Amino acid sequence: MSKGNQKLTIFALGGVGEIGKNMYCIQYGDDIVVIDAGLKFPEEEMLGIDIVIPDITYLEENREKIRGILLTHGHEDHIGGLTYVLRHINVPVYGTKLTLGLVENKLKEAGILNETKRILINNKSVVKLGCFTATFFKTNHSIPDSVGVCLDTPEGIVVHTGDFKFDQTPVNNEMADLARMAEIGEKGVLCLLSDSTNAERPGWTGSERSVGEAIQDVFRKAKQRIIVATFASNIHRIQQVFEAAKIYDRKVTVVGRSMVNVVNISMELGYLDVPEGMLIENEEVNKLPADKVVILSTGSQGEPMSALTRMARATHKKVDILPGDTVIIAATPIPGNEKYVGRTVDQLFRIGAEVIYGPGSISGVHVSGHGSQEELKLMLNLMKPKFFIPIHGEFRMLRHHAHLAESVGVKPENIFLVDNGDTVEISKDKARYGSKVHAGNVLIDGLGVGDVGNIVLRDRKLLSQDGILVVVVTLSKQTRTILSGPDIISRGFVYVRESEQLLEEANRIVTTTLNRCVNENVSEWSTLKTSVKDALGRFLYDQTRRRPMILPIIMEV
Repeated sequence: MSKGNQKLTIFALGGVGEIGKNMYCIQYGDDIVVIDAGLKFPEEEMLGIDIVIPDITYLEENREKIRGILLTHGHEDHIGGLTYVLRHINVPVYGTKLTLGLVENKLKEAGILNETKRILINNKSVVKLGCFTATFFKTNHSIPDSVGVCLDTPEGIVVHTGDFKFDQTPVNNEMADLARMAEIGEKGVLCLLSDSTNAERPGWTGSERSVGEAIQDVFRKAKQRIIVATFASNIHRIQQVFEAAKIYDRKVTVVGRSMVNVVNISMELGYLDVPEGMLIENEEVNKLPADKVVILSTGSQGEPMSALTRMARATHKKVDILPGDTVIIAATPIPGNEKYVGRTVDQLFRIGAEVIYGPGSISGVHVSGHGSQEELKLMLNLMKPKFFIPIHGEFRMLRHHAHLAESVGVKPENIFLVDNGDTVEISKDKARYGSKVHAGNVLIDGLGVGDVGNIVLRDRKLLSQDGILVVVVTLSKQTRTILSGPDIISRGFVYVRESEQLLEEANRIVTTTLNRCVNENVSEWSTLKTSVKDALGRFLYDQTRRRPMILPIIMEV
């Protein structure tokens, strides 16, 4: 498709057809540039899993070709998987001041800070990465220092927007770089990769400044303590909480490990303006009048171990929520988290707290950081791409974004809807789907990376649904007769004291099955175990309509 055997190939290892774990790759010949390295939180069926990161097998196999990782901003779904990636692929990391500040904290915790080369960039930077030249443009998002990436390739310009919206009154007065975007568009954009998160929402996304006004209104009316729960990385929102606290003469304490880290880093780097003496320790909360305190907390997604959830259950070590306190949940639930948020809100109402929650249009205390349909069309019109790949979002969002692209003049045959691992090969004149690369999920459970797969998850699901029966039997090595047992241990299946008859009959079936196998001269352990599992499984299903996991332990003495 291009010079010699070289071709421009674009693909995602995460971040298309899903929310989170964003990772995009642009390759030309022996040069690969990676944009973002995020994580996503587990789906409901991923029992016991802490986080999910992209499978980077393809990058490991081609590590000598990777010229660097470019980070668009500091949200977890864009930087959260970085430490896991860098353990396998030690390449330079490029990011803006705040993004690198947040990354350095992660690298320090992972013990790889000194081995990782970190290069500071801004919207004026020009970075040479093999045959690519990267430049950057400022965008508006719910965290400062967000940028889009413009990659000059041998075939033409490829633009990755990062997460963006167009906020005409941003909290930090840093406007999106519209002139630079228009300039890139005038040069001619070969391919645009653009954020699809809000592609289903008509109109424009509200300004973050409107949230500040709503928060101040709540502060004005609140008679006791105020608890504000939001994403730890939503620094604009946190700044507005400090501004409201200043106006209404309240002290602020920060609870939740991630919130404490982000607030400290943002203050250190100058992205949070906190008046002298406003921050107090958690222990000081109960020493001050209730109308002089604000508690800034994690837990806007109802996470079971988050600070807000523990305060709601009165299990937090240092801070309680009392009747008459006002709780602001300044975030919209991520799809799948609605149940957890609802549970936390219920508990807060039971305590007697006033709770301000719900989508921004209802509560006024949250707006999205992603552009709605009119903003997505504006980006398309500024960039005027020849080819278009919608990214960041579930498949229906990508499809909606594709329709928006058609409505502003992008040819339908030049729009590529991809899944993780799908490749698009592009030249100056044409583009086509290429062969797939290896992609998927790597599940993190505690310190285990990728050691939990589908079979383990299936077993966990089975255990969570019907429990487990352990059958312990001791056989004689000489006579093959049963010396002791069978002993049956039940966990999560039936309550033993109320099911004695069932378990006695189960005992009898195990004994009968083993005797039959001995009489038939069956001596292989696997066959004995399978026979016990099959016979016992059939009996238990007939009696209970449940299928517990059956674990036979047969010993020989």
